Amino acid sequence: MANYLNAQKKQEIFGQYGTSNKDTGSAESQIALFSYRIAHLTEHMKSNRKDYGTQRALLRLVGKRRRQLDYLKATDIERYRAILKTLNLRR
Repeated sequence: MANYLNAQKKQEIFGQYGTSNKDTGSAESQIALFSYRIAHLTEHMKSNRKDYGTQRALLRLVGKRRRQLDYLKATDIERYRAILKTLNLRR
């Protein structure tokens, strides 16, 4: 991974949005991690408009997050609404 996302930052994200620091598999923790990475790549793209490799990676991450959100919406609508509210995602 990149320097902006080290193991401690991941633990912090998983601890905040998952059930524990080791909860890497729950939909909420994965969506939170994707959102953090999307925000970082979006900032990078603002100053590097022609970086098409990063642009492709950003679009793939957005798609992954979208699929996770769709899964969460289908399985547990309350958890879906809660994660949208905590991450301030439009939907």
